[in-house]
Amino acid sequence: MSLLELSPEQTSELETCFRDTEDRRLRERCQAVLMTARGRPQPQIAEDLGTTTRNVQRFLARYRAGGLEGLRIRWAPGRTPLIPEELTETILSWIRQGPEACGVARASWTHVALADFLHRQSGIRVQETAMGDFCRRHGVRLYRPTYRFLRADPERQRQARRELGEKNSRPSEASLSY
Repeated sequence: MSLLELSPEQTSELETCFRDTEDRRLRERCQAVLMTARGRPQPQIAEDLGTTTRNVQRFLARYRAGGLEGLRIRWAPGRTPLIPEELTETILSWIRQGPEACGVARASWTHVALADFLHRQSGIRVQETAMGDFCRRHGVRLYRPTYRFLRADPERQRQARRELGEKNSRPSEASLSY
């Protein structure tokens, strides 16, 4: 059994974090520390939380080393993006200008075409998926057909309603010939 003495401030901090956090794993770690401070044996804590005794020991070691911050999950930084951040404004300006302004014989950009253009301009070769990730990260949707913008035109909406009404109207009895 591992003894852990908590001050009233530490207990309050852990209880607040336990109640308020959305992260299930952080809540479990806080609960393990609180149960240990109340004198509960580690095998029982592990059983109650559905984890191993070794994990409970790890939680306690992290709490002793770093307090509540030691219990928080720290993610690895991940892989560096293939497209350097220095090119962000340049690529976004290409997208705003469109492919024709950049000398590409296309009506609109696609991820493949933009990746190919990036390779020709800067020598950086990326796949379609990397360009798609770049666009999503910067809130860009490449292809938006013009008809989406024309849908808001009131005159075109009226015309569409008339045409739809004509198609959906039932033929009258007089127009039916047997």
